[in-house]
Amino acid sequence: MPEVIPSAARKAAFAAIASLALLTTACTGQSGSGATDDASKDTTINFWHAWSAPNEVKAVNTLIAGFEKAHPNIHVNVVPNMTDDKINQALRSGGDKAPDVISSFTTNNVGKFCSSGALVDLNPFFKKSGIDPAATFPKTMNQYTQFDGDRCTVPLLGDAYGLYYNKTEFKKAGITSPPKTWSEFESDAKKLTIPDGDSYKQLGFMPDYHGWETTTEHYFAQFSPTYFGKDGKSDVAKDPAFAQGFGLQKRLVDELGGFQKLEKYRSTLGDEWGTKHPFHTGQVAMQLDGEWRLGMALAAQPNLDIGVAPLPVPDSQVAQYGKGYITGTIAGIAASSHKQNAAWEFVKYITTDTDAVVGFSNDLHNVPSTLAALKSPKLKYDPRFKTFLDVAADPNSTTSPASVNGGQYLVTIQQFGYDYESGKVTDLQAGLKKTAAQIDTDIAQAK
Repeated sequence: MPEVIPSAARKAAFAAIASLALLTTACTGQSGSGATDDASKDTTINFWHAWSAPNEVKAVNTLIAGFEKAHPNIHVNVVPNMTDDKINQALRSGGDKAPDVISSFTTNNVGKFCSSGALVDLNPFFKKSGIDPAATFPKTMNQYTQFDGDRCTVPLLGDAYGLYYNKTEFKKAGITSPPKTWSEFESDAKKLTIPDGDSYKQLGFMPDYHGWETTTEHYFAQFSPTYFGKDGKSDVAKDPAFAQGFGLQKRLVDELGGFQKLEKYRSTLGDEWGTKHPFHTGQVAMQLDGEWRLGMALAAQPNLDIGVAPLPVPDSQVAQYGKGYITGTIAGIAASSHKQNAAWEFVKYITTDTDAVVGFSNDLHNVPSTLAALKSPKLKYDPRFKTFLDVAADPNSTTSPASVNGGQYLVTIQQFGYDYESGKVTDLQAGLKKTAAQIDTDIAQAK
């Protein structure tokens, strides 16, 4: 499996969410139910996407070639390596060179895309085509592509998170199977940790929020939290899942050596996207990560036996073991487009045609985004990759809900996590109440 850059780009996109400009006025153009162009006539549509690495661009071009073969009258002009900032600017300005179809790595921005009117509601198109999204896409992916009843985006491959573990070190420590509950995980993490003065010969797990993929939303997904109540207000201080999630992470930090010692060790480790990632090198025995890590780890040719399993769940939710955090790429049709029917034919093909989705998944090594593709015998993958296919299909898997100001609420929660793990904040409940109040204020200002 080649290195998967999209996930790195997603991480960078997440970091920029706080500064991403809101689309404060709805884009003009035709609504989904009012598209009038004739998709049977010869036409050209513009497709803007974020993939940039050579193997990714090749995969996108192969996908498009399949569409153009099936629809010889519709030609696709491709503009790669587009950030959400550039896409938003183009959607606002419109014009012949603006995108008719867009794809983004940032599901956190679905709320912005939908509430601003930048992308059309796709529900009328699905209805017209006789496609039921609930029966087509995994439950979680179906959820994160809509906001307040507006389905302005559709899933286009996905990312699922699980647990990577060093089977060689597990055997040495007398651990016979991957942990299913967080209490088992805590025990294993301590058994796998080998101190070396003020550092480590081996760390069982790097729990710090500045670690590799150990973000608050990835932890909390295993507790199935409710981020917002029916009144639209933050539930961070009310839902016990958040206190449990923060409590778990803080215990791990304290039990594995303390924040300062862990941060000092972390500063000596390799970066997330290079061959010297600490899981590859054996410096960390367990790793919370997405499906792309398997290919990257194998490409690094590590001297270890890699195991893959779902992330643990709370002891009280052991019946739901197998669930995980889901995110992914999204696609949508510009409200400013005058070729929405032709654009829909393209979107429909790349997101619902089983063979097209499977082929794209095989080329990019990401999780397929339809239920049919997840079960397709044409999927090509390492047997360990099936863990992520199962997580994606699990109805108990969760994601971060869309918000009118994108992922700002996640940035706020993550910042509290930094303060809590480091000891800057010691009163968890008071901190959660303050965090919830900040989230509510930010959302009110964004409306």
